[in-house]
Parts: sequence; structure tokens; C-alpha cells
Amino acid sequence: MGKLWLWLRRLPRRLIRSVTGRLAGKLILLFATIIVLSVGSLTYISYKTLENESFKSNVSGTGSNLAIVGKNLDKFLSEVDQLSLPPLQFEQLMLAIRNEENDYASQLYLEDYVRGLYYSRGDLVGVYLYLIDEQKYYYISRSDPDIRVRVAADTALKIPAAPWYRATLDNPQNRTVQTLLLGENAGYAVDARTAFMGYHRVYRSLIDRKPQAMVSFFFNTSGRNQIIGDIPIADGEQVVHVDPDNRPFYWSNAGFYQDMARGGLFRQMDEDGGRNRLDWAGPDGAKYLILYNRHQESGWKLIKAIPYSEINRAARTNRMYSYAIGLGFLIVSLLLVTVTSNAITRPLKQLSRKMSRFGDGFFDVEVEVKGHDEIARLAARFNSMVIRTNDLINERYRMKLVEKSAILKALEAEINPHFLYNALQAISTKALKNGMTDITDMVDALALTLRYSISDKDVVTLQEELRHIRQYFTLQKARFGERLIVAYELEEEAMGLLIPKLSVQSLVENAIKHGLEKVSSPVTITIAYAKRDGEHAISVADNGPGIPPDKLEQIRQSLDKEWEEQERDSIGLKNVNTRLQMIFGGEARLEIATEAGVGTEMRMVLPDRGTGLHV
Repeated sequence: MGKLWLWLRRLPRRLIRSVTGRLAGKLILLFATIIVLSVGSLTYISYKTLENESFKSNVSGTGSNLAIVGKNLDKFLSEVDQLSLPPLQFEQLMLAIRNEENDYASQLYLEDYVRGLYYSRGDLVGVYLYLIDEQKYYYISRSDPDIRVRVAADTALKIPAAPWYRATLDNPQNRTVQTLLLGENAGYAVDARTAFMGYHRVYRSLIDRKPQAMVSFFFNTSGRNQIIGDIPIADGEQVVHVDPDNRPFYWSNAGFYQDMARGGLFRQMDEDGGRNRLDWAGPDGAKYLILYNRHQESGWKLIKAIPYSEINRAARTNRMYSYAIGLGFLIVSLLLVTVTSNAITRPLKQLSRKMSRFGDGFFDVEVEVKGHDEIARLAARFNSMVIRTNDLINERYRMKLVEKSAILKALEAEINPHFLYNALQAISTKALKNGMTDITDMVDALALTLRYSISDKDVVTLQEELRHIRQYFTLQKARFGERLIVAYELEEEAMGLLIPKLSVQSLVENAIKHGLEKVSSPVTITIAYAKRDGEHAISVADNGPGIPPDKLEQIRQSLDKEWEEQERDSIGLKNVNTRLQMIFGGEARLEIATEAGVGTEMRMVLPDRGTGLHV
């Protein structure tokens, strides 16, 4: 621990010595000091200037914005006031109210009147017409699924008990506006979550000025929010809209409104004397610039509180930019000193990266040679080594291709010679017994078979192979007669499947050798196709005596032996298995299944690679 502390104490002196011990270090220190002093002083001056300009801009821009939005809110309230005014046929409305109880036409008139008010605006939650003497009300509400005019009795006298009811009757203008943000009783079944304001007007008789009815409108927030939405609100800013009694009809934050009320801010506005601007410290200690617009006629106030931290944000941002620019100049000066060393080491770094890629097995790398120095000569030697390596790889690859092609041709050429002997023997026997009638067909079949065998195709479709197999069976039937029975279980979609040439014939030959030739009874050879677990299987099965277990194990082991160790009896199956894996990869294979007394089944299994195994 003591050694670490001693090293940390000596570290500053070592750094100073390493910087000042060279001319480049001294120049870096000098230019860094000049940049720091210049940028620091300019940043402070610009910060103070921008801070003052930001304050003026906020006051001017926000004041103008509040004035415009305040006028739109006053227009909104004026439209609501116009909506509540008595209709031109006021006497007819009063007559309908007086005769409502016993006159059906009056009831219909009142329903139409309420319905017309409701559909006059799109932001209405509900319209209510309270008949004072009858203690009932007609209403239409958006919460009603049918949205139709209904009638309800106020037996509990909830409406007269509501605070707004008495305020409306006592108001000289026969109207009052009610806020629903404070949870005040609406009297009606109005959901305060969907409505923010109620507007009430009393209808009086023209003769004795006696109140006859009370009409109430409840509005959702769509119209108000559309207007308030024109006020840009940044982080930390708050907006409040209050009536002359400082009751809220909009707040962006309920807690902030309550802090304003408790802090006496509304009283300060009333005593402000028309400045429309206040400084206020919130309960959390944050300082706010309070800007508000008061409507001269209605007395409603639209208030916006802007944290001074937000006002000065632009100035602080400018200060940070100035610091960043100064730091950038400092970094540039340091980079200019190191550019020479980078110019020397860059070719070596590039050569090192190329050599690493070459070591990882990417042999297409090449280094750009610039100049005539030692590094350039080293890069040229490296490029020469890459070219020679690629030449050797390409030569080896071509040799592998030639070797593979030769093996395939050799495997295809290994046609069992006893087949040709048996075919000729069958032709001779047929000619002796039956004359010349069927010899032509047999000779044609033999010719087609030999032609197919010596064709230069490595891979054929299953349909081509089956056409050859049918010619082959023509010759074999001449030999075995009715004892040879052939069956096909194939689907049309399998006809385009690609397989090695003569592969199915090799399996058929094995079925004849181990099945048909071993018994004197008829034997059925079945050629079938199936798709299982994403693989294609082409099988040749017989119901002959089967292959003994020891012989079957010997055949299976021979499939994995080298050609030099291969036994002659199973060379045909080895041929098929080898060609399958060379052409289609290690997933392709030859499977053999047998059971004593039941028969043998040999399957060529090919991987399913989409259309890659089809024509």
C-alpha cells in the first residue's frame, strides 16, 4: 500500500517531465494553455449574453402565444354562452315547459329541443333540461348506448342541492360555469373523467321573471385541448387556466396548481397591476418565471410557469458547445503533433492486419505498396508470397477435381459382366424355343440398356432410370419368366428426383441375385418412393429368402472399406454408396434391411435440399 501511494505521488512529476522534456511537449502545453484561456473567456461572455437574450425571447414569445390562445379560449366560452341563450321561439319553449306534464306535443317539443342542442357541438358529453316546478329533467348523454333523449325525476332533489344551482339563480347574468376538476357535485350522473366543465343557464318567465327551467351543458376536453395544444410546453413547464375566482378549468399538473394556490400566487396576480409577469419560488425551491394573460372582459386567466433552469438551458448548451469547441481545438493540436508517427506506423499496421487475415485462412489479401523504403519492399515480398500460395492452392484444387471425376467414371464403368452373359443366354434360349418372334424386342431392349449404360451422364432423373429398369426387366423376364413379378409404388412428384445413373439397377440386380436366383418360386420385386423426416427414400424390396445375418453384416462393413479391400460380391452396392456420397454429400447413404424368410429391402436415402435435388 505504501509503494502504491509513493507511485501516485510521483505520477504528476513524471507526467510533467515527460511533457516538458521534449520540444513537441512544450509546444503542446503552450497551445493548450492559450486555447483554454481563449475559449474560457469567450464562453463566459457568450453565456451571459445568451442568458439575457433567452429571457427576453421567452417573455416576448410566451406572452404573445398566451394572448392568442387566451383569445381562442374566450371565443370558446363565448360560443358556449351563445349556445345556452334562449331560442328565438322562447315563448313556445316556455309554453311547452308549462304544459309538459299533460301535453304530449309539448313533451316532443322539449325532446327535440334537447336533441338539437346536443347535436349542435361535437364536444358535448351531455345536455340536461331541468324543469323546476315538475322536478324532472330531460337529458341526452353520450354514455347512453342509444344516445336518445330520456326523462328522469329528481325525487331526491339532488339538482337544487348542487352548489351551481343556487349560484346560477343568484347570478345577475342568469348563468354560471362549473369546473369538474375539483370534484364538485354536478347534480347529474356525469362522469368527471370524461367531462371537465359544466355550463348552466336559467330560463325565466318574461312576465314575472320566475325561473322555469335550468339548462346544463357538460363538455369533454377535446375542444379545450385543441386550443391549449397551441401552447408549446417544454420539460418542467406548467400551464393553468382559471376563471375569475381562480377555479381551475385546465392544469397540466394538479399538484402544481395546488402549490400555486397555497403559495398565494393567484393573490399576487390580482395585485400585480397589469405586468402579467411574476417571479415565484415553488415549494421545492425551484424558481419559475410566471407569465399570464388576463381577459379584460371575463377575467379568465391563462397562466404558464417556466423554470428558470429551462430558460437558461440554451445558454448552458452554448457554454457546453464552446467548451467542446475548445476541447476540439486542443485535441487537433495534439493530433497534429502525432500525425508524423502515425504516417510511419500506418503501413506496418496495415501489413500486420493483412498477415493476420492470411493466418486465419483468407488468401485473397494484398497490401498496397507505397514508396521504395524497407516497409514497401517487405509489403511487396508479402504480396508475392500470397500469389504463390494461391497458385499452389488452385493447382491442388484442380487435381482433386480431376481425381474425383476419374473415380466417378471408373465407378460407373463397373457394370457386372455376368449381366451381359445372362442377357445373351436368354436371347439364345428364346430363339431356340420360340423361333424369331420375340428376339427383336429382346435385342432392342439390350441395345437401349447398353446405350443408357455408356452415356456420359453422372446424374439422371428417377424417370429416366425407371425407363431403363423396364428395359432391364424385359430381358430378365425372358430368363425367369412368370417367376419374376415387378411392382411400382411411386408418386408423380418423385419422377424429377435426381439420382446416380444405374443406381436403381444395381439394387435390382442385388434383389435378383439374393432373392430370385436362390428360390424356384415366384418373387415380387417392388420399387417404391417415400419422403420421411425431410429425406427422400427410393427402395427396392423383394420377398425372397433374405440375406443371412452374417452375410448382411459383411455387406454393411464392406460399404465403409477402401476400394483396395473391397470384396467382389458387394462391389455393386459399394459402387452405389460411394457415388451417393460423392455426388450428394455425407448425408446421402445406402441402407439395407433384411429378415430371414421375408425378404430384403435396400434404400437409397437422399437429403432434401429443396429444388437442388430436382430437375
